[in-house]
Amino acid sequence: MPREPIETKKDELVDPIRANPDFELTASRMAIVGHPIHAMAVAFPVALTFCTFGADALYWWSGDGFWARAGIWAAGTAFLFGLLAALSGTMELLMVPGIRIRSAAWTHAIIAVLLLSLLGANWGFRMSIGFETAVLPYGLLLSAFNMIVVAATGWHGGKLVFDYGLGAAKGN
Repeated sequence: MPREPIETKKDELVDPIRANPDFELTASRMAIVGHPIHAMAVAFPVALTFCTFGADALYWWSGDGFWARAGIWAAGTAFLFGLLAALSGTMELLMVPGIRIRSAAWTHAIIAVLLLSLLGANWGFRMSIGFETAVLPYGLLLSAFNMIVVAATGWHGGKLVFDYGLGAAKGN
C-alpha cells in the first residue's frame, strides 16, 4: 500500500526515518516482567571477555596453569552467553519496527556478530591446541583484540539505549 506524501514547507528538510509511523515503536518484545532479555544477557559475555584477557595476562605473568584453565573456561562461557545475547538481540532487531528501521541498530548488530565470531575463534583456538600452549602469544593477542571489539559493541549498544531509548520497557 503506497504511503501518502509528507507535506512540507518549502526548504524544510524531512527525515524519512522519523516520518515513518513505526519510528516510536521501540519497546522490547523479548522481556521478562518488563526487563529486556538482551540487556540482561550482554553483561555476561562482556564481563567474561575481560576475564579471559585477565586470565591470559596472569598466566603470562605467573606461568601458573590455573590461569590458562581459567582463560579457556572464561572464553567458552563468553561465547556461549554471547550466543544467548545474540539470539535475543536478533529477535529484538527483527520484531521491533522502531529498532529495525534505524541504521545504528544494524551497525551494532554487525559489530556484535564480529565479536561473537572472535569469541568463538578464541575458544576454539584454545580447545584445538591446548589451553596452556594457546595463551602465548596468540591467545593473549586475541583476547586483547576481543576487549577492543566488545568495547565498541557495548558503546554502540549503550548509545542505542541511552540516546535513542531503544529496547526499553516503555509502552507503545
